[in-house]
Amino acid sequence: MKPDMANCHPANFRVVLDVGHTVKVPGAMSARGIPEYSFNLALAQDVKQALLDAGFTGTVLLITDKAPPRGLFARAALANSLHADLFISIHHDSVPDNLLQTWQYEGQEQHYNDNYPGYALFVSEDNGDVKGSLMFGRLLGNALEARGVQYTPHYTLALMGHRRRELLDATAGVYRYDQLIVLRTTRMPAVLLEAGSIVNRTEELDLETPERRARTSAAIVAAVQEFCAARAGLTVIKANAPSGARVLRTSAGSRTH
Repeated sequence: MKPDMANCHPANFRVVLDVGHTVKVPGAMSARGIPEYSFNLALAQDVKQALLDAGFTGTVLLITDKAPPRGLFARAALANSLHADLFISIHHDSVPDNLLQTWQYEGQEQHYNDNYPGYALFVSEDNGDVKGSLMFGRLLGNALEARGVQYTPHYTLALMGHRRRELLDATAGVYRYDQLIVLRTTRMPAVLLEAGSIVNRTEELDLETPERRARTSAAIVAAVQEFCAARAGLTVIKANAPSGARVLRTSAGSRTH
């Protein structure tokens, strides 16, 4: 039974959107040589706007230039200090190096793997609210599937080696990844979304489009709304919390809001 959406008061529900990686440590490289960070930032900005449009005016976009692992602990610490209700880390996927193949694109050697398109969701059982994390992960996976975006099952395969993960929900595509710093050190429900594979040459092109970002954004908004309504009875209204959507940037020496 779905919760009564009228129970959700979006202005009182704070979502922190974590833009995965940094400009200098940009994550995976796409099949056409575009850094993952560019995909992460574009999607997170669209998600933020979609949440604002839905009334979640306390949404915070978290951007940092601190390198890991220090920067990862800083992200979680900032989310904790904001007393966020939900933490979503935005990423895009690749595969282990031994599964990559080589091709030429615009005269440059690039790397790809066309076998494993789709999203994946990760939660940590060391998180401060693992029950809430799994609940939101399931809601988001179901919302993505309802919009025609399917999850990738390849994290269950032996060929993934040390990156192989336990599949907690085979319908919603939610995996267990206890060691992820931004998930295990946050005190609120936290999920990491791999929005799709940028080393898959077909999916990469789709992930670049406003249409795909809009589908993912709509799924996130729908999941946040349902999660907010379900948790309404447990949510403490933060009378002293600052309101208004923000972009929060962190650096090695300073913090600006």
